[in-house]
Amino acid sequence: MKFQPVQRHKTPSILLTVAMLLFVACGGADTPSKPTVTIWWAQWDPADGLQELAHVFEQETGVAVNVHQIPWGAYQDQVFLNFGNNQTDFDIVIGDSQWIGRGATKGLYVELTDWLPSAVDMSKVHPRAARYLCEYPPGSGRFYAAPCETDAIGFTYRKDWFEDPAEQTAFKKKYGRDLVPPDTWDEFQQVAEFFTRPDEGKYGCALLTGRGYDSIVMGFQQVMWSYGGSWGDAETFEVAGHVNNENAVQALDFYKSLVQYAPPGGSNMDYGKVLEAYSNKSTAMMMDYYAFFPGIVEQMGDQTGFFMMPGKGDRRDISLGGQGFSISTKVSEEQQALSKQFIAWFLQTDIQKQWITKKAGFTADTEILASDAFKQATPYNAPFAESLDHLQDFWNVPVYNELLAVAQQHLGEALDGVSSSKDALNAIAEKHEKILTDAGLKK
Repeated sequence: MKFQPVQRHKTPSILLTVAMLLFVACGGADTPSKPTVTIWWAQWDPADGLQELAHVFEQETGVAVNVHQIPWGAYQDQVFLNFGNNQTDFDIVIGDSQWIGRGATKGLYVELTDWLPSAVDMSKVHPRAARYLCEYPPGSGRFYAAPCETDAIGFTYRKDWFEDPAEQTAFKKKYGRDLVPPDTWDEFQQVAEFFTRPDEGKYGCALLTGRGYDSIVMGFQQVMWSYGGSWGDAETFEVAGHVNNENAVQALDFYKSLVQYAPPGGSNMDYGKVLEAYSNKSTAMMMDYYAFFPGIVEQMGDQTGFFMMPGKGDRRDISLGGQGFSISTKVSEEQQALSKQFIAWFLQTDIQKQWITKKAGFTADTEILASDAFKQATPYNAPFAESLDHLQDFWNVPVYNELLAVAQQHLGEALDGVSSSKDALNAIAEKHEKILTDAGLKK
């Protein structure tokens, strides 16, 4: 607003007062601005819960926190495109575990190694969450993120089908054991086979097999690990003999065999499609992240139950989910300090107790996870808490995206019958070794 100069002795005091108030309202030079922290996250229920807590933080501290949500499909691209600027539009980004290697080595994430343990009691952070969501390299004790949303993959099941007396009798007659949520992959296959009745519009299982981003990798790797395969040696980055050994081949053959018990389109189902297959009440069991389970309970109530990822022998391995808080190096020291203030506040146990009341707000706080109050609060909290002890992750090195794309492609070809399990895994081994070598990781 532009003010016309006036002669002081001709200006009534009331008009001068009004003019000054208008000047301040329009952004006068001396107007103090409220300190604000901007967080970028994907568009989903936990981000809504974080914004609710952010309002509490603002009331307590006077520091505003804005959680800017971006649709999942565009989130990764927008974040790293923004990192290409001299200054990011966000102070904090809540990024996938796989991003941490890139963020750390490219100088995008502020290193928190000295600060985080001084601000947070790390002995109360679940060690698997600390390793995969916060550290780079994993297990190094060097922190580039703090835990925000801790997640894992689990299973839902049609509790009403499992508890039906006629179904229980028929299952026991056929398999010689009780119809209960499966604890092993062999038991899982039996249950999936039992409930697959296309003529009745019923199917045994919906698995993560989608080709977009990471869904088929997140689904299959749990079976691969439990069978004795792996993506490679985390120390030497040797891949051959790990991802394509006989155990891994058997695991992929087994995973492919389960698709016959899935509803139509079961060989290419992402996170949303498995939810749809289960929520339309046609499928006995569904694999997905726990963060999606509150919506299932809202829709299906007592008809649904939950169980932890099956294992094989003494092996049980579960895909890590969730994201950590990372602070951008491309904002001022003042904004970095405000970001640390918010993160430290969020990770207090009292605040985490509020966080877990938000829809899909999952914590890494071991005190809360071990409490009966948490385990009894929802039908999925107990298997979630138990699942964290079995978490593992895909490569979270700087070239994770290239590695992920190769794995998605060749695993998809195996499920589509374009290649055998052995050929698909051999192709992954060959290409992954080249990617890791070219990146200077594998010597």
